Amino acid sequence: MKHSKTSRRATARTRKARLVWLAGLPVLAAVVLLAAFGQTPLERLTPLVFDAYQRALPREQAGASVVVVDVDEVSIARLGQWPWSRAVLARMVDRLGELGAAAIAFDMVFPEPDRTSLSEVARALGEAGIDFQPPGGVPADNDALLADAFSRHPVVAGIAISNETRTSLGDAKSGFSFGGADPRSILPPFAGGVANLPKLTAAATGLGFFSFPPSRDGIVRSLPLVASAQGQMFPALGLEALRVAQGAGSFVVRTSSASGEADTGTPAIVAVRAGALDAPTGPGGEFNVYFSKMPEMATIPAADILSEPTAALSERIAGHIVLVGTSAVGLRDLVATPVDAAMPGVNVHAEMIDQIVGGQFLQRPDWARGAETTLALAGGLLLLFVASRRGAVACTLATMALAGGALAVSWFSFSRAQLLVDPILPLAALAAAFAVVMPLLLLLTDREKQFVRGAFGRYLSPTLVERLAEHPGALRLGGEIRDLTVLFSDIRGFTGMSEALDPQELTGLLNDFLTPMTDVLLRSEATIDKYMGDAIMAFWNAPLDIADHRRKACLAALDMLAALDALNRERSKPLRVGIGLHAGSACVGNLGSAQRFSYSAIGDTVNLASRVEGLTKGYGVSVLVTDEVQAGAPELAFLEIDRVRVVGRAAPVPVFTLLGGAQLRASAAFETLASAQTRLLERYRAADPAGAEEALHEARATAGDRLAGLYDLYEERIALMRQEPPAPDWDGVFVSRTK
Repeated sequence: MKHSKTSRRATARTRKARLVWLAGLPVLAAVVLLAAFGQTPLERLTPLVFDAYQRALPREQAGASVVVVDVDEVSIARLGQWPWSRAVLARMVDRLGELGAAAIAFDMVFPEPDRTSLSEVARALGEAGIDFQPPGGVPADNDALLADAFSRHPVVAGIAISNETRTSLGDAKSGFSFGGADPRSILPPFAGGVANLPKLTAAATGLGFFSFPPSRDGIVRSLPLVASAQGQMFPALGLEALRVAQGAGSFVVRTSSASGEADTGTPAIVAVRAGALDAPTGPGGEFNVYFSKMPEMATIPAADILSEPTAALSERIAGHIVLVGTSAVGLRDLVATPVDAAMPGVNVHAEMIDQIVGGQFLQRPDWARGAETTLALAGGLLLLFVASRRGAVACTLATMALAGGALAVSWFSFSRAQLLVDPILPLAALAAAFAVVMPLLLLLTDREKQFVRGAFGRYLSPTLVERLAEHPGALRLGGEIRDLTVLFSDIRGFTGMSEALDPQELTGLLNDFLTPMTDVLLRSEATIDKYMGDAIMAFWNAPLDIADHRRKACLAALDMLAALDALNRERSKPLRVGIGLHAGSACVGNLGSAQRFSYSAIGDTVNLASRVEGLTKGYGVSVLVTDEVQAGAPELAFLEIDRVRVVGRAAPVPVFTLLGGAQLRASAAFETLASAQTRLLERYRAADPAGAEEALHEARATAGDRLAGLYDLYEERIALMRQEPPAPDWDGVFVSRTK
């Protein structure tokens, strides 16, 4: 129907889809575009996700490649307060060299002369007017001792680069060659920093910076591998230690314009090579540190180097890169990392070295941003599609599934391939789309529930209405073919009653009758189709599926008779009803005009149910059902009473009266009655009046007055059969001429 609720519902679905897309698309596009240009706080969340990944799955150490010699609280307690005499440090360097260290790198700087040197003591006393001459045979310059130790062993001196001081850093110890464009245009230039005494710098084999800028939240997640300062290129301390340990002369810095690299058009550093080892980097030369759970054996107190036996230390030092640093409280070399809020800075360099040696890298691939944007768009569009087609629950489930998928892709990339794929952009896109669409869906769902309640509140029980409101997807308001059980009921002799009553009395009578009948039908999950004066039409199994609806309809008919008995006890003139039931396929939906329509059923099934109800008076029974209904509730007390050919149907229809429930059906009295009734029909259809009459008397005696009208009818038929025997082709079917 052109203007039916079917079209209205289709229009509502179209409007819902349009509203979802109109509300969701701009928000989704805005999130993706802003994230692409880095204009959102999302980029602050991304490192936190990767931090959580590192805590959940820390790196397995590559092996015994690096050891930390720690100036810790124990060492300070044994050797005195820091700074120690350079003579002590010289002995420690010599000892490490003798133990076979592959490289000795200092995560500290010595910019001033050692105040404990005798030459420094003599100078200070001289300035105070006291003449002091160092005794013969005692080294006067501790810095010279340390420089001599540096020169004898593969030592990497540390420097701090910054723009705050412009002290000369000295000459770099290593050379750089470039694969691709010169990376110095990419690196920010530093004006200077803090360097060692020139004699120490000159004596060292390598020179590397240990400065690493923390991120905005103060957490160290990466280290720059190269830096540009005072017109020179300097390597990071750990990278320089790797070069020295391998005996390599220079580094190779590969940029995006090098052969075999993906050139995005923007100059970027891709990797740095130290000897035989490659270290991939980010565009600015930063190296992502993948932290491990460093075992205690990787750290040796500095005091033990000077006191432990050689045999105890040799295995732990020989062939290793040794980093000398401090974890002592007050020396302020503790940094926050993803796995430790107060990690000694020297350990960060150790982590980097172990990573490079083991080839364990955290990389942000070139395709990551494109993949994240694609995931965000695809996930957001899929969510909008689900929201436009389904309701709030489906939208919520889809959001959870898509968010879980984004997290799974990110975690899988990290845990299996050490790739940093950010889930934040897809999650933000989903969250933004969900935040906009969900209130809209809830509003539309509420309106849909109101529509369902308004459309079906007159037809269904409140329980069914609420079921339908909660699950509107089960409703199809357009015409559809469904298997229904249809009921018609009518008050016997109502026309005569209506003529004898005034309008007020008639209205009161109808209300008194229809109210309990309606209550029974609604409790049985029936749909009230219409009231036609004293008549009621109802059906089961639409708009919602009703399990075992044939049986429920039969029980409802029995309950209607019980309710009528209760009503009649309050009346001087009892009411009698006829109830007819038939089951089968029917067209159900909203029927009517553009101005007025209702949810109803039409078709042959409905017509036959009406015909069957009309037969109840002639047979003298209250309830009459077809074989289609009887087959759906065989445990109830049915008696077949005839085969009828109704108007509009060529095939005869077996009809049954319903006398009671399962308890009556199981009784011996009913079995006797059913047996006599069966013989009655058999003899009657066989045109055997004598046999039929005998069975009739037995059935009447068993049934008493309850089926008096039915057996009066058969008594008349048997008498007529005696007077006018039927033709040889008679099939025993009663032909009804009334509609």
